[in-house]
Amino acid sequence: MKNCSSSSRGRASLRLCASVVAVFAVFPVLAQTATLQEVVVTASRNEQLLGSALPHTSVISREDIERSQAIDLVTLLQREAGLQRTQNGGIGTVSSVFMRGAPALQTLVLIDGVPQNKQDASGSVSLEHLMLDNIERVEIVRGNVSAIYGSGAIGGVIQIFTKTGSREPSANVSLNVGPRASRKISGSASASLGATTVSAGLSRMTTDGFSAIDTTQFPGANPDVDGYRNTSGNLSLVQKLSSAHSFGLRFMQSDADTDYDNAYGAPADIQTSSIRLRQTTLFTDNTWGKWRSRLSLSEQSDKSTGQDDGLYGSNDGFTTQVTVLRWVNTVPLGEDWRASAGLEQQRQHVATSSDSPYAATYEEDRDSRALFAGLEGQFGKGSVQLNVRHDKVGDLSESTGFLGYGYPVTAHVKVTASLSSAFNAPPLGYLYAPGYGNPLLKPERARSQELGVQYEQGRQWVRASYFDTRIEDQLNYDFVTYAFANIGRTRNSGLELSYRGSVGATDVRASLTVQDPVNELNNQRLLRRAATLLSMGVSHPVGAWRLGADLQFSGDRPDAYSDPATFSTVNTTLEAYAVLDLSASYQVSPTVLLKARLDNATDEKYQTVYGYNQQPRSLYVGLTWAPKL
Repeated sequence: MKNCSSSSRGRASLRLCASVVAVFAVFPVLAQTATLQEVVVTASRNEQLLGSALPHTSVISREDIERSQAIDLVTLLQREAGLQRTQNGGIGTVSSVFMRGAPALQTLVLIDGVPQNKQDASGSVSLEHLMLDNIERVEIVRGNVSAIYGSGAIGGVIQIFTKTGSREPSANVSLNVGPRASRKISGSASASLGATTVSAGLSRMTTDGFSAIDTTQFPGANPDVDGYRNTSGNLSLVQKLSSAHSFGLRFMQSDADTDYDNAYGAPADIQTSSIRLRQTTLFTDNTWGKWRSRLSLSEQSDKSTGQDDGLYGSNDGFTTQVTVLRWVNTVPLGEDWRASAGLEQQRQHVATSSDSPYAATYEEDRDSRALFAGLEGQFGKGSVQLNVRHDKVGDLSESTGFLGYGYPVTAHVKVTASLSSAFNAPPLGYLYAPGYGNPLLKPERARSQELGVQYEQGRQWVRASYFDTRIEDQLNYDFVTYAFANIGRTRNSGLELSYRGSVGATDVRASLTVQDPVNELNNQRLLRRAATLLSMGVSHPVGAWRLGADLQFSGDRPDAYSDPATFSTVNTTLEAYAVLDLSASYQVSPTVLLKARLDNATDEKYQTVYGYNQQPRSLYVGLTWAPKL
């Protein structure tokens, strides 16, 4: 899909919006009698039906993951409203997810409640190394929710829940193969032994990869293929002491090795990186009367090393780690209200190493403390949610709030409104990295308002949300002082549409985002942000078969890169693209499932980062065996 003129792109976007809105409007008429009844916890920290959540929330269930046959978490997330991915090539390469135009630094990612954002000078999350085999579900809450989760939740929160055990024993083994010597094998098992429930899983993936870097844009780079290897595992143990008391352990680890290309190198240079993600959580759940309480202690670490044998090469290492002690309590107040409150203590750590004469190493620690409370209930005919939180991150002190209200216009239509504030504390690398860190940095601060309309009947769920978010004291690298500084001010306003439901026997999912993420200092659109994002997917059973299709569209995006010859900044535009993925599965027997997936079926040539091509047309086939136990 090629770029067209600015005016024609605008008319095309309007036609696209009008068409999709019309499609959304038709779906509710086709309602069935069954109900979605999906439960989420991330929108308020308490369990509630998806239709009751006041922030714009969506959930990706284990069934959704399996039907998608998505290759990794980043690919899965791009299907959701307001989310946009960037990736420096194929699987395992550096990836980011923008939520409502907010960068990775301003989007909080949690795994079982533990923050994953790094404390180095990137502030990013290693999403590209999180395999879907160990994930039970993903919940996405859009907008400022720092009042619930603290620093970083400006664009919103992506919470990943790892697999846990079940009372009924189960097991499965999967094998997948694909082009470029791609192979993946995974297995999991779950069982209950008296009062103990256990679940474990392990996966191994390898691929020779493809040459992601475009040598017509960066002719000095090595044109060799870039392989990837990943070994991931998870373990969950829960011991039930009684119907009201239990304790448990959760553990997950992902080891990955990635080959990549440096745009500033020579054609014979070799670059590789290795990373280990690890997280361990001990927790106890207790109920005394109507009072529910959870106490947890978690440690999460992200350790990486990089090797580059080129002219500017070095051996570098980065370790970021966070230890979190959290106590959360919920008490009902009568039939229509409940209150929650909690305490949180974090110990954040970063350490770097390098043998390069151009890099200085550092090691820093910081304590973070928080007190938070929430109130949910009925106010008149509607529902209200109030959250407040106070964080002290090192020497920084911030208070944030969220106030939301939902009013049922009819039995199936609800309008919502919310006001919220959020903040993001600078990572330790932004503060203390030698040469470019700035210990005087202030936190980023954001204000947001949102209006929504929701329709829910039977298996049909439609949500339209208008949002407006303004961020001050944005953290940017200052090319005048050659250090990080609070010099940015951005704004994003737009409309998100989400639909989930069924049309006859066909499951349908669709989302549309129309937004305007701009730098308020120069009124230019933010780099790599699209003004229009569209995603549509269908899944249809035909006897023992299930056929699926997913379409992703992104409008054009501004980008900038540094010229390897002159090191000057060059502005450019990434073309709009549309990518179609097809899938099929066949239930051979109650225990054997055959699968096939054709990614990028039309062989679209596109980039999400200048100079790095995305995966060409690729066919994967696989088999899953789930024996009856």
